[in-house]
Amino acid sequence: MELIYAALTIHKLGGQVNEAMVTKVVEAAGGKPDHGKIKALVAALAEVDIEKAIKEAALPTVVASSVSSGEVQKKEEKKEEPKEDPEKAAAGLSALFG
Repeated sequence: MELIYAALTIHKLGGQVNEAMVTKVVEAAGGKPDHGKIKALVAALAEVDIEKAIKEAALPTVVASSVSSGEVQKKEEKKEEPKEDPEKAAAGLSALFG
């Protein structure tokens, strides 16, 4: 996971995500770089539009938040019980005692 964070940091700062940069970031953070994993990460990100991927990853979160908020409002609305007319309630009681 730290390699992905390193790649995102490099991208956010306008640098090119390559093996040397990722290695430098990991070392600067006090980690021990795994060159095999770094090479695999850089290869996997070679054809990825990182900005587009970030926007697409953020979209489900926004949609889920909106849906959750809507569901909460619907549940709260359903909890409200309609008020009964006192005359109807009295009529119902008189039917019990006949």
